[in-house]
This record gives sequence, structure tokens and C-alpha cells, in this order.
Amino acid sequence: MSPGTVFDLASVTKVMATTMALMLLVDRGEVQLDAPVRTYLPRFRGSSRDSITVRHLLTHTSGLPQWLPLYYHAGSREEAYTRIRELPLEWGVGEGRHYSDLGFMLLGYLVERVVGLSLDRFLSRELYGPLGLTTLSFRPLQGPFAATSHGNPYERRMVHDSAFGYQIPGDPGRWDGWRTRTLVGEVNDGNAHHAHQGLAGHAGLFGTARDLAVLLDLLLNRGTLNGRRWLKEETVRIFLRPGPSGQALGWQAPDWAPLGSFSHSGFTGTFVLGVPNRDGGPKGGLALVLLTNRQNMGTGPDGRYADLAPLQEAVARAVLGLPLKSLTSKGLP
Repeated sequence: MSPGTVFDLASVTKVMATTMALMLLVDRGEVQLDAPVRTYLPRFRGSSRDSITVRHLLTHTSGLPQWLPLYYHAGSREEAYTRIRELPLEWGVGEGRHYSDLGFMLLGYLVERVVGLSLDRFLSRELYGPLGLTTLSFRPLQGPFAATSHGNPYERRMVHDSAFGYQIPGDPGRWDGWRTRTLVGEVNDGNAHHAHQGLAGHAGLFGTARDLAVLLDLLLNRGTLNGRRWLKEETVRIFLRPGPSGQALGWQAPDWAPLGSFSHSGFTGTFVLGVPNRDGGPKGGLALVLLTNRQNMGTGPDGRYADLAPLQEAVARAVLGLPLKSLTSKGLP
């Protein structure tokens, strides 16, 4: 591995692709955060759905299911969208934060509907390309890649083992397209791969640590980079301001990090963190990117992959010069 290794970023896609695209559109006045989703996706409607706003999706408070194997019903993004529209809400709209992949799939569709381009083409044209971020892409063609999982054993267990923490309706044996090969340059997430052909609002982005750090710097500098303003300062402030649950718009505010910090992790073992300048300066700060391919080690006896949250926090604390003592309870030396 090197700083040039290309990783499957998993849910870091939510902030470095979909949320960034929404920031551009909100900045330009093409999307309103408190507008109902049906304003932009007219077929997303129905009694409870009518009150779901763009903000609800960005803050995971829409009430949509957190995760379902949509590929049991969908082989394309249009079929996936149809399936999501048919699903009942699991919580009331605005009643608590329930992290939802499905909500960010909808945000990906929304961006594409507004701009008339696919999510990847829009970002390449408006942000990644102009910034010179050549490795950030969906369905990448060039590595070197960090290999991820050996098939999808975890996701298969999510469907087949009701004691694993998920309740999936229907017969799990009615679909058997599980991958068994080691995934290299191919998105790990099943919904992104099978139902969206690698391009989705919740997962599918690939890239390097270097390119991710540039986007963090853009946000830490409140929308400016290399002498150019990419986003209004107020737009950046609105998106990074956390609510009571620590959830901002797309981004999360870790409770152990300095005030104003924002982060997100990905299931494959990826993590990004922005920490604003602590010396009182108006701009800048620390951009920290930690990319691993933890799934390549396989699952443990409990069928789960290693929990990297303690490592991510410990690395950040070490870089920031914060005490590590509080982490001993999490099993770190």
C-alpha cells in the first residue's frame, strides 16, 4: 500500500460524493434543504412520504428502513427506486436518527434528476475534474486497488441469519447471486453492485487518501481552495453544523474530537476526519484520512469484521495530541 493505492470508500461515498453534490446544488439555489423530496422526485409521494424533506434524508431522520437487500427485487437503479417507493416507513418522519443507506440512494437519484446527469459525471465535471482529483470515481478503471472482501459473507449472513441483527422479509433462498471471488476494484456493497451497477448515492466511490484530503481541505477552508471559491462559506457552515444527535447534513460530529470536527466512516475500513484550526485562525485545520481494507482479513468467530472505531479514534487522538487513556476500555493497549 501507498498513498496512491485506490480504495473502495464504501459509505464515505455519502459525504465525499452525494453530500458534496448537494452542497453544490444548495449553494446555487437549485435545491432547497427543507423542500419535500417529491419536489425533485415527483414519484416519491404518499401520505407519510409527502412530508420527507431533503434535510430529513441528509440527517437520517426520514423514517426509511436502514438497509434491505434491494437486489432481491431490483436489477437496476430504476427498479431499486421503485422498490424504495413501495416500502413502508419504519419510524415517523423526523422521529429520531436512524442511519439509512436507502435515504442516500434517494439523494443520489435526486441529484441526477436535478442536474440531468449521472452523479459521477456531475461530480467529475463540477468538482473532481477542476480540482485535479483523478482517482475519485465510481466504477474505476485504473488502480492499484486495495482488495476488499472475499465475496460477501457478512452481507449474506445479514440476509440468511435472523439472529444476526436484521429481519429480512421473505425467503432468503429466492436469490443466489452472492459473489465468492476476492473483490478488487469492484464495489463491495451489494446494493451498489447488483442494483446500481456500481454507481449509487450511498456507496460505490473509489479513491486515494491524497484526493480525499483535498476535499477535506476545501471544507476546512470554508469553501475556498487554491485561490478559488467553490462553495459559499454559509453553505459549508450549514452542512457541517451538527444537531443534538451529533448528526450534521451528511456528516457526523464525533463527540471525542474538538468542537467543530466532522467525520464519516465506511464499512470497508475507511475514515475521514476534518478538525478546524484550534489556534483561533479563521481557516484551515487538520485533514485526516485513514484507509484500510479490514475485510480482507476475513470475519471473526462471531461472523463480523474487526471494529476499527477504536483505532480510528486512537490515530486521530495521537495526531491531535489528545490523551489516549480513555480508550483503554475499548480494548486498546
